[in-house]
Amino acid sequence: MAELLKGKEAAAALNEDTAKWVEELKETGIEPCLAILRVGERPDDISYENGAVKRCEAVGASVKKAVLPADVSKEVFYRTLEDLNQDPSVHGILMFRPLPKELDNERARNSILPEKDIDGCSDASLAGIFTGKDLGFAPCTAEAAIAILDHYGVELSGKRIVVIGRSLVVGRPLAMMLLNRNATVTICHTRTKDIPSVTKEADIIFTSMGSPETLDAAYVREGQTVVDISICWNEAKGKLCGDCRFEEVEPIVDKITPVPGGVGAVTTSVLVRHLVQAADRKRNV
Repeated sequence: MAELLKGKEAAAALNEDTAKWVEELKETGIEPCLAILRVGERPDDISYENGAVKRCEAVGASVKKAVLPADVSKEVFYRTLEDLNQDPSVHGILMFRPLPKELDNERARNSILPEKDIDGCSDASLAGIFTGKDLGFAPCTAEAAIAILDHYGVELSGKRIVVIGRSLVVGRPLAMMLLNRNATVTICHTRTKDIPSVTKEADIIFTSMGSPETLDAAYVREGQTVVDISICWNEAKGKLCGDCRFEEVEPIVDKITPVPGGVGAVTTSVLVRHLVQAADRKRNV
């Protein structure tokens, strides 16, 4: 039976450390402040927003909300975003996407100042990952996947790692972050032939396919660690699941993250950690 790498425990440790950091900043007169920019009333956005607000409150950070109607004009939207960029009391901006097409998602995400892009959605933030410079922040989900392994003491340096998925949100930035930790990384994707033959050679597998229960016993071997990043809905079973067919993979591998209760449970904690880091950078300017 595999060791379950539960996100709740990793998040709790991260939150405790972040709260101490907030206390230190407040002693210097800096109160980390998150600005949430939301367009419309999408239930998934509101759910994540509630989680982010709760997490901020738990560590002592403050929150400002800018909620705009779904039919907001370009002028009002970009003026609101620029106001948040220029507000010295705001250290990080969380902008929910996708936005209405009329607002131009590409322009919007790249309009956030890199130093306030705590969700890691801009091209500047991605450039920072690839160059190793402090430009913006890493995408929260990718960093959360690594944070879980750090919490449980899983070594990355020198390990053979396979990342399944090449999106700019998870796969590619995650691969670069792992390279920066001295891992040997292979990326698999939809055009990769015979993925199981590749994954079986790995010490650690990160999967972000977004394909419910695709990764089965044929993909793994004994001794591996599997980090399932995807959160999917299995209509046939009527429940949330990941890329892994858990009941087949878990008995074989050494360690595995559950879905739900794995990477997703850490993502908001990473977001707030980025917020406090952004505030700390202001202290050192």
